[in-house]
Amino acid sequence: MALFDKIRGEFIDIVEWLDDSRDTLVWRFPRYENEIKMGARLVVRESQVAVFVNEGEIADAFAPGTYTLETRNLPILSTLKGWKYGFQSPFKAEVYFVSTRQFADFKWGTQNPVMVRDAEFGPVRLRAFGAYSARVTDARALLRELAGTDQQFRTEEVEGYLRQMVVGRLAHALGTAGVPVLDLAANQHEMGRRLAEVLTADLAGVGIAIPTFTIENISLPEEVERALDKRSQMGIVGDLGDYARFQAANALENAGGAAEGMGLGMGIAAGQHMAASLAPQPQPGQPPTAPYSQPGQPPTAQHPQGPPPLPQWYLGIGGERRGPYDEAALPAAGLTPDVLVWRSGMPQWAPARDVPELAALLRDTPPPLPPA
Repeated sequence: MALFDKIRGEFIDIVEWLDDSRDTLVWRFPRYENEIKMGARLVVRESQVAVFVNEGEIADAFAPGTYTLETRNLPILSTLKGWKYGFQSPFKAEVYFVSTRQFADFKWGTQNPVMVRDAEFGPVRLRAFGAYSARVTDARALLRELAGTDQQFRTEEVEGYLRQMVVGRLAHALGTAGVPVLDLAANQHEMGRRLAEVLTADLAGVGIAIPTFTIENISLPEEVERALDKRSQMGIVGDLGDYARFQAANALENAGGAAEGMGLGMGIAAGQHMAASLAPQPQPGQPPTAPYSQPGQPPTAQHPQGPPPLPQWYLGIGGERRGPYDEAALPAAGLTPDVLVWRSGMPQWAPARDVPELAALLRDTPPPLPPA
């Protein structure tokens, strides 16, 4: 196999790289004992840079184009090897092709939440994730600092290093942004742009730039998000009383349409109870705890009373409240024109003679006896 590689190296005089991996940053051109013939053709395609390394030292770098490897195209390497005198023998050098295209498949995320201080909510924990792209801007620096002599340096070998830089910078950016938590979504694009600039400056020493940095989402802890959902619901609902009555009506409708048998009865009963407890309650007038001895004065207190099947009357006799009585029982209870009377619906106590409804009963009631 070694003999075949040696023979093939004598005939192949084109140095090029056709990348079919889509994730390779640096690729070393394979030649038998690194021998490249003087006069070979070097093909560097767009989004590539070819770097010649001689005995561990970077000698020359070629931008996109087609070159004939001779002394005029290799001034540094020719000086190192003494080829400025025109030697045409093969020379030994390592050729590294560096991809300068944009790699846009990097993902990032905060493994641990970032604690920030918010003006409205106080200390809160934030998590975030997104994507970013990377591009080689200095092939020499990348070879010196990261790739080294690796025959095939892939993006996965540098991804961990880049992610640490990203997360470290993101924590500082979130902590010093001074943007309220509820406004972070509106500022994600601007924060991503600033982070891309900062990271590019930090990575300049290793020859890598961050053209784009995207923050896809910034999230709060689940319990905080649930509290915010409740707050939003309250804002949408508006008046809680109207909403409660609406819910009671829905409960009645759902119970009547969906329940059967016992479930129907229970659903209707629950809906009626809810509606009754939430509906505005009328405040009917009630008899006072004790009538006033002087006619024409209002009662001191009122007590809730449900509507009776027939009018119920109260009498105020001798400073005491008596009743309730129906109309037929009033004459026997002591009804006279001067007795104070009251029933539900009357604003206050009044003498019986001033109540038109009792006129018929008073005609049959004898007046009080004259004093002896």
